[in-house]
Amino acid sequence: MTSRARPDRRYIRAKYRSNRFVLVEIEAPEARRRATREPLNVSFVLDRSGSMGGQKIDLARQAIAQGIAALHDEDRFSVVAYDDQVDVVVEATAATSAARREALQRVKAISARGSTNLFEGWLRGCEQVAGQLVERDVNRCLLLSDGLANIGVTDPGELEKHALELRRRGVSTWTFGVGADFDHALLERMAVAGGGQSVFIEHPQQIPDYVTSAVGEALDVVLRDVRVEVDLPDGTLCEPLGLFAHRSEGNRTVVEVQDLVSGQQLELVLRFNFPFGETGQEQRAVIRVVDRDGLLSDAGSELAWTYADDRTNDLQERDVEVDRVVCGLFAARARQAAAQLNQRGRFDDARRELRGVADRIRTYASSDPVMLGVLRELELEERQVAAPLAAMAVKEMHFRSSYTLRSRDFEGKAKR
Repeated sequence: MTSRARPDRRYIRAKYRSNRFVLVEIEAPEARRRATREPLNVSFVLDRSGSMGGQKIDLARQAIAQGIAALHDEDRFSVVAYDDQVDVVVEATAATSAARREALQRVKAISARGSTNLFEGWLRGCEQVAGQLVERDVNRCLLLSDGLANIGVTDPGELEKHALELRRRGVSTWTFGVGADFDHALLERMAVAGGGQSVFIEHPQQIPDYVTSAVGEALDVVLRDVRVEVDLPDGTLCEPLGLFAHRSEGNRTVVEVQDLVSGQQLELVLRFNFPFGETGQEQRAVIRVVDRDGLLSDAGSELAWTYADDRTNDLQERDVEVDRVVCGLFAARARQAAAQLNQRGRFDDARRELRGVADRIRTYASSDPVMLGVLRELELEERQVAAPLAAMAVKEMHFRSSYTLRSRDFEGKAKR
């Protein structure tokens, strides 16, 4: 694995608190050809409520069948289907050829009906994974839904809390929302807290591709539970600019990244907020990338910033590559907020959200073509959010931003 940390600027203001940004670039190693890999323990959890009828349920069954077919004997899997009732279609089992054949027949019999008890269906799938938990395995629950959770536990905070608890036990949650009617904010909160990814499936025909891609990533993991640890000087705050869970431990900030797959490239931007200080004094931070199994031998990058007067700060050179990534993340955050405001009918607030971040980007974009392109997009989107957006357009705006904030590609898949 390779990693490096790049600050946007080296000077900080002596008389005021200063925000500075650091781009952490991580590239996972390519998987070597090997006879064995870490086994996958996966549960496929399928929403079979009435709205999933027809083509959607057919393609969802096909997706699960393809996912099961990709497994090997050392893997384990289960299948759960839910509406207002929850059925374990296939109990957690080793993925032998006989078990896979029998499972395919059971999956074919799943039909659409009833309401949406998302919590109980998802929890039952996680229980199937947890019941066969082996620490070295890749343990995942893949949840697919096209509607709103309307039975059982529906509070987003409660679902998020359970996802976090399950992640701490070693079970990650990936969510797949189909069409225009699912609760994208809920599914995203579950996935982020659960150490997974939330994916938007616009058309039913895309269901098999997205589900099998997620299974493929799980089979291609090379680094487990990667996190970025930042040791800070007194009085300095640090947080990720993107959508990554993080926590503070005294003078250390820990950012939970995720499992990384072979050759994955990930960009993480950290925002540092420095206290004021004496001109000429330095502030130092150490940034390390570590993983669960101790495979990484990263000694860390030590970065230093120097307090200086306002003129020196205003005239200092900037790392344009870092500015471009920061610009894209701020734009993505604003788009998500604007999409939510538009959905609530607060059109003027949605426009102000986009205009405000555009004004901020203009202060450092200069003549850079990449950042000027972002500004043009924001100006267009400001006009679009001034009127009600279609539900599908809200989803598209939200998830395009989410993928940027999670350092995924435009389809929500791992960058390689």
